[in-house]
Amino acid sequence: MAPKLYGVLASPPVRAVLLCANELGLDLELIPVDLANQEHLKEDFLKKNPQHTVPVLEEEDGFIVSDSHAIMAYLVGRYAKNDSLYPKEDCRQRATIDHKLYFDTGILFARGLAILKPLFYFGIKPSEDALNNLKDALNILEKIFELSGSDYIAGDNLSIADFSILTTVTTWNNLVPYADYPRIKAYIERLEKLPYYKINVEGLDLFRQLYESKI
Repeated sequence: MAPKLYGVLASPPVRAVLLCANELGLDLELIPVDLANQEHLKEDFLKKNPQHTVPVLEEEDGFIVSDSHAIMAYLVGRYAKNDSLYPKEDCRQRATIDHKLYFDTGILFARGLAILKPLFYFGIKPSEDALNNLKDALNILEKIFELSGSDYIAGDNLSIADFSILTTVTTWNNLVPYADYPRIKAYIERLEKLPYYKINVEGLDLFRQLYESKI
């Protein structure tokens, strides 16, 4: 039986996990969570993840892990034929990937989320300060690519960090266009060639519809 992934396709972290699973050739059963009706705050879901966030992965034996970054690391360790997406032995490469994952969760994703939560829940339009904070995060990302000169976010090979950065940047494109950042734009265009990229496209369409209904 395929592992279950609780979430919604409009969510960048959910899409990151799905992209990772496709790279691994792993089927996941996507279980929709109705965030609009606060299904993530109900007791059954809170038993799986007290943080009431998506995605959440559940194995057939009941093992549960939440947070997209942790889930992807787990999937590579559990199901990958090799560890190229998240190396076990190369501590420097692993640290580089970890840094980009932390950058995503702590800065890039967080600054976009700080705009969307007030908008989605309270109808508060994005402030100039909040948008500038997100632009600052994108400036940092642009500088990372300038300094590394690499095709991928953590070096010359695809890693789990790419799935996070890709889904976050393309989603926040609704807030701040990444076309204004040439190295980020080139990076996204490279990853658009992934054979399973349509997963991200489908999720972006859903997110865009939701965003446009609120803005």
